[in-house]
Amino acid sequence: MPSRFARRLRSLGHGAQGVLAGGLRGLEKEALRVRPDGRLAETAHPAALGSALTHEYITTDYSEALLEFVTPAMPSSVEVLDLLTDIHRFTGRALGDELLWATSMPCMLAGDDSVPLARYGHSNVGRMKTIYRRGLGWRYGRVMQTISGVHFNYSVPEQFWPVFAELEGRPQASDALRSETYMGLVRNFHRIGWLTLYLFGASPAVCRSFFRGREALLDAFDSGTVYTPWSTSLRMSDLGYQNKSQARLDIPLNSLEDYIAGLTQAMRTPHPDYRHIGVLVDGEYRQLSANWLQIENEYYSLIRPKRVARSGERPTQALRRGGVQYVEVRALDVSAFDPVGVNLEQLRFMEALLIYCLLNESPPIGSSEQTALERNHRRVAREGRRPGLKLQRDGEEVALADWAAEILEGVGAVAELLDAAGDGSFGRAVVLQREALREPERLPSARILSEMRARNESFFQFAMRMSQVHHDAFAAATPSPQVEQHLAQEVRASLARQAALEAEPQAPFDEYLAAYYAAD
Repeated sequence: MPSRFARRLRSLGHGAQGVLAGGLRGLEKEALRVRPDGRLAETAHPAALGSALTHEYITTDYSEALLEFVTPAMPSSVEVLDLLTDIHRFTGRALGDELLWATSMPCMLAGDDSVPLARYGHSNVGRMKTIYRRGLGWRYGRVMQTISGVHFNYSVPEQFWPVFAELEGRPQASDALRSETYMGLVRNFHRIGWLTLYLFGASPAVCRSFFRGREALLDAFDSGTVYTPWSTSLRMSDLGYQNKSQARLDIPLNSLEDYIAGLTQAMRTPHPDYRHIGVLVDGEYRQLSANWLQIENEYYSLIRPKRVARSGERPTQALRRGGVQYVEVRALDVSAFDPVGVNLEQLRFMEALLIYCLLNESPPIGSSEQTALERNHRRVAREGRRPGLKLQRDGEEVALADWAAEILEGVGAVAELLDAAGDGSFGRAVVLQREALREPERLPSARILSEMRARNESFFQFAMRMSQVHHDAFAAATPSPQVEQHLAQEVRASLARQAALEAEPQAPFDEYLAAYYAAD
């Protein structure tokens, strides 16, 4: 193990094991609404789910048909999953005969025009959210925006920071120390984030309809399905969010200040292709701006440093004000084998992995290393299960299996620390992934293709079957009475909040938008 990691782990193990217990976790899970025949729902966001603009737990992402479920930050992964399950059950009852699509990659699409934009009402903030999404459609295509994922938010517990400051010889647990340490975590996750694609990637195949009007450049699985034999996550390949336009963005990660400056520069620098699209055309906004990024959240990354923003505050302003508060991992596919798209062992492993990244030495990332990291991610997404696959580390080729085993050794050591006062649950989560590394047929991406072959199913048939299975499971159970009452109250409250917002005087939208960009 790296010396700095071993020293930190050893020091934390000497009577300070509890300082890593009780960090906060939260989930954001996306899911398409589809009709009983599996086609994208054309209905508006259900009124029974409240306001997508102001609901605390249930909103929409890109499309009216793309739901997003958001949990608050909670001290237990069990609590987070229980709440997410209750939200799914509540939502299922409001959808009637519509289903929640069980996989990251969509199916049965009829081109960009068939994907309806999310609508958030006529307030300026609501209009801005819709225009931003319209811009994404012009830039990357609407079909690409129907890809779903799971985001895992995590922060170490407050009691960790004074102990860590003393360990590092720092005078206090300052905001600067937190930001510096979290940015080190972010860099290390960029170095080894390919492991999450390998272990949890669940999008090895896709419907031909995803490529409507474009050549798929993948192998044929059957007449309606294309795939690559060894892929783990086509969602995270260059077919999905790691697209060529975004790949040209170079946002530095070597300090919080550099990261903020990089995002700010991308929001201020015109992009020739986006200038060609236009901003205000024939009286309608096509996008918020013609710059590389319309807003900070347009930049897609495996992981983001985050801080909860105040009302009207941009993400970079929040980071500049108080530093990094938590990280958002965006590399997880929706698991078709889990009703809510993610499971407890996965969350526990991810927590241990993030702590491993935080405690490990994290030197700056130079341009040549960044190029190698991006190549590693693409390679694992496209062919991660290929026997003997090699990745690049420190300028040399290394076998994926050997590097993964080394990482799992370190993550296992973190799990032992977390389990010192617990029940062994983190250690079991690591054991499961060691077994998957030894037997790749256990990986979700391999299991999906295996089931499709065994049942003679297309990707659509597999995803439709799993969507129905999960729908039936949610229909057979109701949320706990307290949670159901709380969610029902939030529906009413969210509608009232949107109505109150829209009743307020609204400045002309162009003035509102100019003020948004002018704020520093």
